[in-house]
Amino acid sequence: LHPLTGGGQYVLPGGRSPRRPRSNNAINAALRRMGFDKDTMTGHGFRAMARTVLDETLGYRPDYIEHQLAHAVRDPNGRAYNRTEFVEQRRTMLQAWADYLDKLRKGADVIDIRQRAG
Repeated sequence: LHPLTGGGQYVLPGGRSPRRPRSNNAINAALRRMGFDKDTMTGHGFRAMARTVLDETLGYRPDYIEHQLAHAVRDPNGRAYNRTEFVEQRRTMLQAWADYLDKLRKGADVIDIRQRAG
């Protein structure tokens, strides 16, 4: 991504400071300028979509996904005892996500979820 985004910490750096990520409002404003209304897609909608596809379609463990999304992972012993990060598993998962998106872009068989079974 560096040729596209530079060598900074964030893929989408903030407009005022490269030391902060782009705000959700900025992402939503960009989506509106591209023609997506708020009922079609939001910045957070991408996270929800990724969460669902990584779990249900690609079969990754929810704790890997939650760590990647920077969510607090529920643990019966509490976060004080669970300091796992699953870095290698998350790297593999993100490559699978990238491969999945590339496959869709190249015209993979996409099932229209509006169709009725039968």
